Amino acid sequence: MPLKVVEEPPKGVELIDDHDELASKLSPDQIEHVIEIFNTPLTGSYNWDYTSADGRIKKLYALGKQLNWDASMDVDWSIEVSKKDFPSDKNFIPFVGFPEYEALSEEKKIEFIWHNHAWTLGQFLHGEQGALLVASQLASCAPTFDAKLYAASQTFDEARHVEVFAKYLKEKVGIFYPINKHLKVLLDKVLTDPRWDLKFIGMQIIIEGLALAAFNTMKMITHDPLLKDIVHLVIRDEARHVTFGVNYLEEFVKTLSEEEKEERAMFAYEACVVMRERLIATDVFEHFGWDVEAARQQVLQAEVMEKFRMFLFTRIIPNLKRIGLLTDNVREKYQELGILQFENLVDDGVIEWSELEKPLYEDGRELPSQQIASNG
Repeated sequence: MPLKVVEEPPKGVELIDDHDELASKLSPDQIEHVIEIFNTPLTGSYNWDYTSADGRIKKLYALGKQLNWDASMDVDWSIEVSKKDFPSDKNFIPFVGFPEYEALSEEKKIEFIWHNHAWTLGQFLHGEQGALLVASQLASCAPTFDAKLYAASQTFDEARHVEVFAKYLKEKVGIFYPINKHLKVLLDKVLTDPRWDLKFIGMQIIIEGLALAAFNTMKMITHDPLLKDIVHLVIRDEARHVTFGVNYLEEFVKTLSEEEKEERAMFAYEACVVMRERLIATDVFEHFGWDVEAARQQVLQAEVMEKFRMFLFTRIIPNLKRIGLLTDNVREKYQELGILQFENLVDDGVIEWSELEKPLYEDGRELPSQQIASNG
């Protein structure tokens, strides 16, 4: 099992041959694993009281077990994905009117949008790996019995998300982009910070909250029924994760000093700023030889992207308010970002059990893995 240790993530786009079956024929000693080391002063804790004290977290954990799905069996990978047309609704393309985009032929426009689509899915994949690593840390360092169990179940959810997005990108899209530097900065901070509650804030509230909104948008605009099903299944898991984070942190933040609250409130704000930049596919602009800054400004100023950015924070801001991290000292900063207006929307601390308890598919479909389980 050869390991190649790198100082930073690989750069550049990787194009994968749709018909390349070489990887399936390689033995473990022929595959080079490219890894980047991070060190963390993580402090774990045993919990010797096995009493389940929080009925809400216990119920979320139970739902996670009941609504499990298998990325290999429960997704119809036989569905073909055509790359001869745009991958999603053209009304959501922010480059209309941009000189470099308009100069492209229709075929090249489709190719460019597929690259942009692949970049977005790639960030989903990288973010899910980050969530996998953070959730595994939380199983060790979360202080209570209920939280440890839930973090362990979330770790498996995140592993499944990494698996399904990696498979879709490799087998159906064939374009692989590296992690965005802004997302990488936030993941590094969350993974290497010794405070377990900061990991909760960074992952469960900010990264997962934004991902949930982005997944819902992808489900709405994609033309691909396979991707629609994949994102639907992932959304069901992520909704539980965000609900868990809000309910768990709400009680903990009350125990912090004002200084500690302000420190965490500022971290949450800075994470929001970083994640806004994560939405801009500068790697794609570079690959196509565009003026990166001009293309970046096009995305920032495009009405469709402005609405999308606003939508992403409709869950984050009310959740921060619910857990006590929308303090007076940071309110003006959110106002400057134009997202404070969402503070009074419904937060995820209000658990809609009827929604979370619904079958994975409302149309009555039973997943293959569920059929096997029911048949014994």
